[in-house]
Amino acid sequence: MGTYNGQDFLAEQLLSIENQSHKDWRLIISDDGSTDETLAIAKAFQEKWGNDRLELRQGPNQGFCKNFLSLACDSSIKADFYAFADQDDVWMVDKLSIALAYFNGGNNADVPRFYCGRTQLVDDKLKTLGYSPLFTLPLSFRNALVQSIAGGNTMVFNQGAKELLEKAGLLNVVSHDWWVYQLIKGAGGVAFYDPEPTLLYRQHSKALVGSNSNLKAKIDRIGFALNGRFKEWNCINYAALLSVKHLLTKDNRDILFTFGKFRGAKFKDRIKLLEVRGLYRQTWQGTLSLWFAILLNKI
Repeated sequence: MGTYNGQDFLAEQLLSIENQSHKDWRLIISDDGSTDETLAIAKAFQEKWGNDRLELRQGPNQGFCKNFLSLACDSSIKADFYAFADQDDVWMVDKLSIALAYFNGGNNADVPRFYCGRTQLVDDKLKTLGYSPLFTLPLSFRNALVQSIAGGNTMVFNQGAKELLEKAGLLNVVSHDWWVYQLIKGAGGVAFYDPEPTLLYRQHSKALVGSNSNLKAKIDRIGFALNGRFKEWNCINYAALLSVKHLLTKDNRDILFTFGKFRGAKFKDRIKLLEVRGLYRQTWQGTLSLWFAILLNKI
């Protein structure tokens, strides 16, 4: 768990972790320089649970992404499975049990795998607002290059995925959850998207990252294509992927190289990103924004 000034909702989230039906867990909190009562709340739970159950660390103070990746890339943290946890959500009681049921279905621990899924959106008082988008298209590197499909707060991954993240190291990427999707699929790993929510994803004014399901978010995606934000994100992630190209499969290296070659090319060549490499997003609105980006040379 990465925390930063999360005093308003942290206790409720920690209680939801405490009440999980799966009891064999350990929590590591990396605090990124909180100036409110976040650490005091965490220390109170540490006293309640014990140091073996809850470990507190100082984060790198470089934002939420580096905070989470500082944990995921730490080779001293060892377990059978790993889960990201946000400070302001509420986990449904069977969140971990459901994710582990997927992994315990005979999956090879050496193959990088991650579980992710849909979320139930709620307000400050946990009143239901709706659900995050339901994605039904295949999860692939072609999709991962241009879309992050699930929040890190839903992700659970195995030892193979953890070792892959360690090999990649603490890189400059847009977000930890998008990076997990890109790296694991790029390396030939396996991803599973659960259409049934297992956590309450709180939408509030202080949230660093929110859901992308409302009308404003859909309009923003087209806006990102117009203002160059999407291109900026692609530049960051492309550089990171290029630096770990040796970890990718040959086919996915070819896709990455084509992506880099045609991003700044003439329009007829940029179209090849869709026609030849088959890049896609999960919804028609997302695909529309992708076409806008290609049309305007903003990819």
